[in-house]
Amino acid sequence: MRSLQEILHESSLRHRHVCPRQVLGARMGLFAAELLNLNLPRADKRLLVISETDGCTVDGLIAATGCHVGGRTLHILDFGKVAATFVDTCTGTSLRLAPAPSARTLALDYAPNARNRWEAMLHAYQIIPAKELFSLQQVQLTSTFVKFISGPNKKALCKICKEEIINGRELIRDGLTLCQSCAGNSYYADTSPRKLPTEISLKF
Repeated sequence: MRSLQEILHESSLRHRHVCPRQVLGARMGLFAAELLNLNLPRADKRLLVISETDGCTVDGLIAATGCHVGGRTLHILDFGKVAATFVDTCTGTSLRLAPAPSARTLALDYAPNARNRWEAMLHAYQIIPAKELFSLQQVQLTSTFVKFISGPNKKALCKICKEEIINGRELIRDGLTLCQSCAGNSYYADTSPRKLPTEISLKF
C-alpha cells in the first residue's frame, strides 16, 4: 500500500496544491480500507465509495482508493458534508466516515506551531490517529449497491424525448419508459427557441 505522502502528491497533481480536505479524503480512504481489510488502490469494483461532497475531498478519495466516477466505483451525493461511505461489494459491509466534531480543535493540539488554523489542519490531519480524527458508523444503504453500480449494456429509449438511457436509469410511469427528466426529475428547464412547424414549405 502506498504511503500517505505518495497519495497526497498524486492528489496535488489534480488539485495544484494540497489542502486539509484532500488529506481528510485520503485518510478516510486509507482508514476504510484498513477496516474492510482491502488493499488499495483498487482496479476492480470491489470497493464502492459514496462521497457526500464534491471538490477537494474527492481528489483525496480518488488518489487513495483508485475509485473514480468513470469506473462507476465513486458516486457523489452532494450533501455538503466531508463524509463518505465505503461499501465492500462482495460482503455488503458499509462503513461511513466523517471528521470527528473535535477534529479542528485536535489540529491545534497536534500542530501548535502552525502559523494559522488552515496550516494546523493541513499538518495535523496527516498525523492524528484515525480513530481520533474520524467518527465511524456501520450503515446499511437504503438502496442496494447493485443499483448504484448498475450493469453494462443496459439501454432503453425514452418514449417522450426519444433520447437513449443507459445504466438502468429509466423509470416506468403508467407503462411508459421515461428518462428522469421527462418523468419530472429534471435539473434543467428547456429554454430553446421554438422551432418553426415542419409543415411550412418555402416557395421560390
